[in-house]
Amino acid sequence: MRRIVVVGGSIAALTAAESLRAGGFDGQVTVVSEEPHQPYSRVPLSKGVLAGREPAKSALLPAPGEDIEFRTGARAVRLDVRGRTVTLADGTEVPYDGLVVATGARARRLTGGSDLVVRTLDDAEALASRLATARSAIVLGGGFLGMEVATTCRALGLEVTVVDLVPPLLRLLGPWLADLAVAAARDHGIRVRVAPDGVTVVGEHRVRCGESVLEADVIVCAVGDVPNTDWLRDSGLPLDAGGGLVADACCRVAPGVVAAGDVVSREGRRTPHWTNAVEQGRAAAAGLLEGASARPYRPDPYFWTEQCGLDIKISGELPLTGPPDILAGSVNDRSALLRWRHDGGAATAVAVNHRLPVIKLKRLGAGVPAPAPART
Repeated sequence: MRRIVVVGGSIAALTAAESLRAGGFDGQVTVVSEEPHQPYSRVPLSKGVLAGREPAKSALLPAPGEDIEFRTGARAVRLDVRGRTVTLADGTEVPYDGLVVATGARARRLTGGSDLVVRTLDDAEALASRLATARSAIVLGGGFLGMEVATTCRALGLEVTVVDLVPPLLRLLGPWLADLAVAAARDHGIRVRVAPDGVTVVGEHRVRCGESVLEADVIVCAVGDVPNTDWLRDSGLPLDAGGGLVADACCRVAPGVVAAGDVVSREGRRTPHWTNAVEQGRAAAAGLLEGASARPYRPDPYFWTEQCGLDIKISGELPLTGPPDILAGSVNDRSALLRWRHDGGAATAVAVNHRLPVIKLKRLGAGVPAPAPART
């Protein structure tokens, strides 16, 4: 194997490329990315970059080493598995011996493509310029991203309404923790509108919810994402019903092909968050270099969100049912360490405005008993 091509410019792609080098691969590593930017973190896009507090360049990740060729503005449009070539939008064919698919996902849109979204660096900059002169905003979608965007809009002084099919964060977090987050949102002056019959965007500034029409200067769409696998439709690689690229426990898809990040479907679902992208990037590189002897990828269900004065860090599976055990702090003060027990001995640990090293939170999430409180 003399040349490995990584398709995608995300943290998963960058991690895979660097892990190939760390794993001893001394052939050519070429990364082809559709975006015009060097790799960047999506984490600050809905926060500091969107608010205008941080310049766009603050989201950029360290550039890959000189021993990795990184091509920007290079969109993959076709994969020939038999011929082992990736075709780019300009007609260039890039041959490979090994392939890492890390094309991520794109924002799901409710209109033909004119929606304001926060997925890419360019998205965040474009929306930030609109918010600078706006007085009101409607955010469609009450997941982590939607609530973070709503928080930023509110901090900028806008009147904000979040609209979702169910109460915000309910599907992700479960009732108990979702109620806590929604209460904090309302305390911050964010209006919440539940539209079980769906939402229709009827103009640049108007949405219809049932019999009502809501208006705002800016409408932001945060209703999930779609895996970027259109370019793989004729490749013969396995895609699930939602378009995710099906990979095994070692992130292998087919002989000489592995995958990592938001594009990957394992056991019938995708897990699009930062920690998985990094861990899958490492596992994909190992799967390509080591084959059947590679160590299986182990999901690390750790993620976080900052919204409406809540810094929430979670280690374990979601959603959560029933009330938690309160290990420290006070829920009334919105500063607590919580744990939910699941069937089979598994657990999920959650820190809400509670300072705790990540490694300790993960231990609690793995079911390790909490230390007894110190006696005074």
